[in-house]
Amino acid sequence: QALLVESGGGLVQTGDSLRLSCAVSGLTFGSYNMGWFRQAPGKERDFVAAISRSGGSTYYADSVKGRFTISRDNTKNAVYLQMDTLKPEDTALYYCAADFNYYFDYEKVHQHHQYDYWGQGTQVTVSS
Repeated sequence: QALLVESGGGLVQTGDSLRLSCAVSGLTFGSYNMGWFRQAPGKERDFVAAISRSGGSTYYADSVKGRFTISRDNTKNAVYLQMDTLKPEDTALYYCAADFNYYFDYEKVHQHHQYDYWGQGTQVTVSS
């Protein structure tokens, strides 16, 4: 049974950095594209970033491009989200997700229904 567990969230100030981690078990990690999404109270779940199975391709939401970096370590079955220059509008519950797909389709990796497995989320709060 697949299990995705996020960690690394917290309360920070504007301009600070955080690194989120997602530990994955119960599936063949290298066969999955991985994504990060976030959901603020009262809002829809939004795409943040995605990375291909090998880590060779990445894709970002415009709102985080240049500030966030997604990476993965297939030897540790983990995916990471380095978040720099945080803003109050980055405040949300952050989820990692796994997409069982041979291809990394830039037209689809931002769509939450593309993903097969989800974690429970880790809260990020950025104070102004």
